[in-house]
Amino acid sequence: MTKHVVITGANRGIGLNLCRQYLAKGYHVTAVVRTPSTELKELAVTVISNIDVANGADIAALENQLHGHKIDLLINNAGIFHNESMAEMDFDTINQQIAVNAVAPIRVTHALLHCLGVDAKVAMISSRLGSITDNDSGGYIGYRMSKAALNAASVCLAHELKSKKIAVGLFHPGFVQTQMVNFAGDISAEESAQCLTQRIDELNLSNSGGFWHANGETLPW
Repeated sequence: MTKHVVITGANRGIGLNLCRQYLAKGYHVTAVVRTPSTELKELAVTVISNIDVANGADIAALENQLHGHKIDLLINNAGIFHNESMAEMDFDTINQQIAVNAVAPIRVTHALLHCLGVDAKVAMISSRLGSITDNDSGGYIGYRMSKAALNAASVCLAHELKSKKIAVGLFHPGFVQTQMVNFAGDISAEESAQCLTQRIDELNLSNSGGFWHANGETLPW
């Protein structure tokens, strides 16, 4: 039976390339976006558009559209990025990042939990900037807070969903050349997606709750 993956934030960058990777692996791919890009429309995927993952009504609409559809893999990829510091502070962008990067993935997972069966997986696209141990520079206050919160919540999910035989993993995609960072990264979105699919393949109940770099390195909390 064909496996089904649902990917949020799939219109460009890492999400778009994850769609391509899972199509190549023979999955049925559902791409969840606010507005589909031309590149996404060219792929043989199911597109669910007009979904803001931070909006409760939109997530209810997403749940309705996917009701009765079995999901083997849920990838919470949608995210936003800003840079605040004590010298350049913006509390609105901090709150926005927490809503989109931390709360929304839990909201999406909760809404679609009834679609996730035995041996399903939930992949959270996190960031090593969420690591407290790895923070040796400061800055990016809202982004760091949001990803640290996502990590904490995802470990809770890993514990709570283990009895349902659903594994949860947290993955840093690398410093990726995407629009989010003005294409300043050191790895392409295509290469990042290739590595992420390998790490997600390795996710299972015995390592559920782990935090990994896309290159396979285990990251500190």
